[in-house]
Amino acid sequence: MVAHILDGKKIADSMLRSVKREVATMKRKGVIPKLVVIQVGNDPASTIYVNRKHKTCIELGMKSEVRRFPSSVSYGRILGEIRELNEDKTVHGILVQLPLPEHLNHKKVLETVAISKDVDGLHPYNHGRNLLAKSGMRPATPTGIITLLESTGAKLEGKNAVVVGRSNIVGKPVAVMLLNKGCTVTICHSKTTDLGRFTKDADIIVCAVGKPNLIKGPMVKKGAIVIDVGISRLKDGKLSGDVDFKEVSKRASWITPVPGGVGPMTIASLMCNTIAACRDIEWPQKSG
Repeated sequence: MVAHILDGKKIADSMLRSVKREVATMKRKGVIPKLVVIQVGNDPASTIYVNRKHKTCIELGMKSEVRRFPSSVSYGRILGEIRELNEDKTVHGILVQLPLPEHLNHKKVLETVAISKDVDGLHPYNHGRNLLAKSGMRPATPTGIITLLESTGAKLEGKNAVVVGRSNIVGKPVAVMLLNKGCTVTICHSKTTDLGRFTKDADIIVCAVGKPNLIKGPMVKKGAIVIDVGISRLKDGKLSGDVDFKEVSKRASWITPVPGGVGPMTIASLMCNTIAACRDIEWPQKSG
């Protein structure tokens, strides 16, 4: 068996074409969706992600603004910036690029973002709506993962899914989303003993821990769908995911590459969230 490749870039490009058409429609009605990203410090990886988001917004015809602050910025200044953006009717989406310096309480920072503008889906309110299977903003990466899984045509209901990683950004929300799709979900993490005991019985594996080649061939059941969220740079400069692609692709039915799998889907899902936020602000709709 040789796995089919889940081409995240191809699927994301299709999503972005749809977003671009919707942006054009909004512009004809006099509305231009706007995303503002707040970046604190100059972490190289964060800067790359922020620049990609900005570039994508511009390509889609949206407005994009990046507000950058030194790592020494005060807590009050950041909260003040967010509150100002909350009140700005020309701003539809606000994203705080993580990680933040330790002196900034990231939970409080994220809670300060207006719920209607929380395009990263990280406000506790939006996490709660996800838990209750109600409509609302979902974190971009988990949303992209679900879209990838559904693109395989496989029926998710009844499948055994193992999520490796318990972060509030990926692990926990995607586990809830899989549960809402009817999967039986197991969450594994750094304290899990004998990880392979869980993964080898899984129909779906989502790994998001940032440990290169953690998931080996013998840990994967034949025919499983494997989503690799992790990305690390090795000593030789090459990028590696959490999954040993060479080994696992011989056993899985579908697998995401790194790069080119989940990454593009995260950006595309963020753009979709920004459009949704704009639509709800300008033309209120009844929510679930």
